[in-house]
Amino acid sequence: MLIAYVPKPIKTEAENEKALAIVEELMHKERTPEVQELYQLLITLIEKFEKENYHFNEPTNVQSLLSFLFEQSEKTTVDLQEFLGSQQLVNDILEARQNITPEIAQKLGAFFHVEPTLFTET
Repeated sequence: MLIAYVPKPIKTEAENEKALAIVEELMHKERTPEVQELYQLLITLIEKFEKENYHFNEPTNVQSLLSFLFEQSEKTTVDLQEFLGSQQLVNDILEARQNITPEIAQKLGAFFHVEPTLFTET
């Protein structure tokens, strides 16, 4: 995998698109621990590039991220409601009425199999 893509800071839209394509491909595969590390690194690099270049505010960023993760994982809001145990909490998160606490970030990370830090402002 490292032969096909050497992780480095993302500086252009083209590099971001390439990294996004790799993340999308890896999202649907069983990952070895080494590939999981690369996967998490790519997500972090993408997030950094997008924060610096798209200037999302917190609710929009979380909204976009959740939308992307739902689409890519083929999970539904009902799945998340069952996982979190609260329809109201899920609705509040999706409508940006609920702040993403460290505890909620941990749960979202576990649900989507991504780093919880994706859901918190750095």
